[in-house]
Amino acid sequence: MKHLIAMLLTALFACSALAEVQTRDITYSDGDTELRGYLAWDPALTPVGGDTKAFSPGVLIVHQWMGLTDYEKGRARQLAALGYVAFAVDIYGVGNMPELGNMQQAGAAAGIYKNDHALFRKRLNLGLEQLKKNESAKVDPARIAAIGYCFGGTGVLELARSGADVAGVVSFHGGLDSPAPEDGKNIKCKVLICHGADDPFVSREGIDAMKKEFNDAKVDWQMIEYSGAVHSFTQPMAGDDNSKGAAYNKNADLRSWRHMRSFFNEVLGPISVPRPPAH
Repeated sequence: MKHLIAMLLTALFACSALAEVQTRDITYSDGDTELRGYLAWDPALTPVGGDTKAFSPGVLIVHQWMGLTDYEKGRARQLAALGYVAFAVDIYGVGNMPELGNMQQAGAAAGIYKNDHALFRKRLNLGLEQLKKNESAKVDPARIAAIGYCFGGTGVLELARSGADVAGVVSFHGGLDSPAPEDGKNIKCKVLICHGADDPFVSREGIDAMKKEFNDAKVDWQMIEYSGAVHSFTQPMAGDDNSKGAAYNKNADLRSWRHMRSFFNEVLGPISVPRPPAH
């Protein structure tokens, strides 16, 4: 009976901890364009040392080509439950989201930023500013990383190339190439690239050009390729048909998440999570 009670208390604590995650929409702007991001944090989780006055590490999340959806918001809540302050940025702006599942609209929306790197980098840095200055959960400016999926995976590399002051970036199945090789010299942070080994949308020529850019600039980078994985391997909504070029892969999803957490431990430092009192 005592063992059962202990198990129930542990489960109750886990549920209550999850319930502590709080979220809010944050509206900001780029000129006349209204942008609306999504912030998630857990006030019960404190940084290393248990100092409740200390600031927390932050993670910027850059969405895939459909825009800021429930997928990125779910990732923000996952990160908040781990002790990070997470902010899912809005690149497209209110009223400019593609219809969910409309590939043609998504391609057109993403194309605007792929063809205008200055605008892309501006929107990315505006999101970073919101994470840094939000009043709901204070963020340590020296401990910020960025992650992105597909279009967003390309985005975090552009954020790094903009010279943004972040500790690290993680690209999940992003577009990999080197549109402006000279921009590699602007990168101040460490880079982790999580890539599907069978991704048909990313050429070896592009990867080689990116590696040369990073190596010429002496960037501290690493790239992990997941066998049997194609584009969008972290996204269940992509289905499971690899022949389409984009499909979910559970193993690659779980492994890349673990690799991200290990990377965060290196560039942001460990997080101590409060534990329930002993009974």
